[in-house]
Amino acid sequence: MLLALFPDNTYGVDSGGDPKVIPKLTFEQFKEFHGKYYHPSNARIWFYGDDDPTERLRILSEYLDMFDASSASNESRIEQQKFFSEPVRIVEKYPAGDGSDLKKKHMVCLNWLLADKPLDLETELTLGFLDHLMLGTPASPLRKILLESGLGDAIVGGGVEDELLQPQFSIGLKGVSEEDIEKVEELVMSTLKKLAEEGFETDAVEASMNTIEFSLRENNTGSFPRGLSLMLQSISKWIYDMDPFEPLKYEKPLMALKARIAEEGSKAVFSPLIEKFILNNLHRVTIEMQPDPEKASRDEAAEREILEKVKASMTEEDLAELARATQELRLKQETPDPPEALRSVPSLSLLDIPKEPIHVPTEAGDINGVKVLKHDLFTNDVLYAEIVFNMRSLKQELLPLVPLFCQSLLEMGTKDLTFVQLNQLIGRKTGGISVYPFTSSVQGREDPCSHIIAQGKAMAGRVEDLFNLVNCVLQEVQFTDQQRFKQFVSQSKAGMENRLRGSGHRIAATRMDAKLNVTGWISEQMGGVSYLEFLQALEERVDQDWAGVSSSLEEIRTSLLSKNGCLINMTADGKNLTNSEKYVSKFLDLLPSKSSVEAASWNARLSPGNEAIVIPTQVNYVGKAANIYDTGYQLNGSAYVISKYISNTWLWDRVRVSGGAYGGFCDLDTHSGVFSFLSYRDPNLLKTLDVYDGTGAFLRQLEMDDDTLSKAIIGTIGDVDSYQLPDAKGYSSLLRYLLGITEEERQKRREEILSTSLKDFKEFGEVIEAVKDKWVSVAVASPDDVDAANKERSNCFDVKKAL
Repeated sequence: MLLALFPDNTYGVDSGGDPKVIPKLTFEQFKEFHGKYYHPSNARIWFYGDDDPTERLRILSEYLDMFDASSASNESRIEQQKFFSEPVRIVEKYPAGDGSDLKKKHMVCLNWLLADKPLDLETELTLGFLDHLMLGTPASPLRKILLESGLGDAIVGGGVEDELLQPQFSIGLKGVSEEDIEKVEELVMSTLKKLAEEGFETDAVEASMNTIEFSLRENNTGSFPRGLSLMLQSISKWIYDMDPFEPLKYEKPLMALKARIAEEGSKAVFSPLIEKFILNNLHRVTIEMQPDPEKASRDEAAEREILEKVKASMTEEDLAELARATQELRLKQETPDPPEALRSVPSLSLLDIPKEPIHVPTEAGDINGVKVLKHDLFTNDVLYAEIVFNMRSLKQELLPLVPLFCQSLLEMGTKDLTFVQLNQLIGRKTGGISVYPFTSSVQGREDPCSHIIAQGKAMAGRVEDLFNLVNCVLQEVQFTDQQRFKQFVSQSKAGMENRLRGSGHRIAATRMDAKLNVTGWISEQMGGVSYLEFLQALEERVDQDWAGVSSSLEEIRTSLLSKNGCLINMTADGKNLTNSEKYVSKFLDLLPSKSSVEAASWNARLSPGNEAIVIPTQVNYVGKAANIYDTGYQLNGSAYVISKYISNTWLWDRVRVSGGAYGGFCDLDTHSGVFSFLSYRDPNLLKTLDVYDGTGAFLRQLEMDDDTLSKAIIGTIGDVDSYQLPDAKGYSSLLRYLLGITEEERQKRREEILSTSLKDFKEFGEVIEAVKDKWVSVAVASPDDVDAANKERSNCFDVKKAL
């Protein structure tokens, strides 16, 4: 898309590199580029915190004095893309599986460059509101009309993107039949024209305004540090030599926009934007992507041919020198940095680390016989709430329906409200409501912890609205709209197909867990390959047995909704917590009560063999896992340090640096005991598995000095004490409560982390070796790589075709 919209500037070639061209890159070119542009003269330096600014500048000056000024900043300036004189159409192929429904695997996306120069902040903000109105929620008209058209499975295109010098707008569909491509284009244009002519509903504008203003004022960056978030907002203008603080000053343009809408009406504000920036804009690129089951193999063959030609042009001496240089490079890649080099990197001392974990104030109480957890924290007058329902009474065969059940609660209507009206009401009155499943193993227990969580937030004055709307979502939504539910199935199926291609490591991890414990099996049924297979079958079932599907959705609700096993979690300051109790009481009074809740029997697992999930791809995702608790290993906090160290050294050096993968890491699920290795966008398969197998020996032979060990411990504490805003602190405390993690256990694990020794590393190497006959491997990989692996190692993988 960027190449099509920006053919004349740097954005058109902004990618990870083209395999056909990479072999032509010389080391001298690479080194010259790095030396020229990765230079302080081409940098922006940002500080955030309450440290002494004079000392900051002294440290900075000491560093910058080592460099001479360079012209890199001027030479790296992005030139503006000139507008096209007429629209452009591009048709390309993309790799696809050889399934029978290839005719329904086309994609089409319409893309506009919105301006020939950077926009002022008020116009940018107004475009952001327009984008949210058109696409921001399931009830937004452009999104709703496209999905309800039946012309495709899921939306493609990110709407308005304004992080580059010139903003863009993109929208389209994937999963389109070949004969419907033109219909999608016509529907996009006619819908935009209608929105320009008729404007938006008043309730929709109010909901969008409240949602965006709530988001701006809350400034909730999740686990991402707020200082870095502000930096990224600032840099979006700063790198183009504009005012770095302008993007942070939303208050004045927000008030101006609200005043304009109040005075002129929303149609007078938004319709001219649609006409100017989209309908009358000739800088439009329509991209059609056609599925091609042969493309991946053709591309690989072409790449091999290029490399063979390069090799054929080399003399024996050239080849010998290349082999020698490659071996030298590999040795450098796999040799750890010397201790003196590592010591030169500034770091904290263990003495700087607090000896106690971060404490979250928690008061456990009772309202109407239901447990209530309250966290008294400053939240800037926002109440955050979670309503938790036990899922253990649900029949095993209904588990795959749970994600769609949760989506239906928020995207279907009630007897009195259409789903559009319900979504608008949520947008006008709250900061948002979500419903989702949560499943985890519990240490020392066979039965999983499995719940449905309804999560919401609102300003203190809207808490009654929040709980009324949560009750409406949970109890009043009707599972009667067959066509809408079928859309959910198609969207979910398209989303799972995207996950296989883009997040195959997560698919592999879920699949391995499903072979090792019940919790993993449940998660796989709701978000793995089994879930994709369920969705494929459900598409037909919705047509053939809608009454049965609707009845199953209702059965899930009946099984879940009860005061029995319900739990309320709230985070706000003390005054707002107290004021909210009467609304919680009213909400709980409306919940049904059951005399008893009997747990269903969940005891399934996938077969334990090694498995290759085959998809059309040029890269692989390679996993290997085993349950180390099965060997009798007792959890020690040192395992956190060791896992992180393995990822940052052994796997980084072997899987990423010398193996060429985008990433390689390991993880210990301390609840289940599953220790897993994973790689991300990996050109290898068996070679990566061999690296995993060498981990035990690496640990047993490991030597490290005290400084290296201290840095490993400090890095781990940084993860344990990761940045959390008040809502996240309250939520983390809730999860610890559900999983039975006490403050005493948290303290014990922290002490074990801080006292980690080299001996712990070597002993963990023995633990890894002890499960050598119990590993399971799952790879999401290309057909060629799987075939080669099975030929080399006697059908080491069972093959499962996923796309």
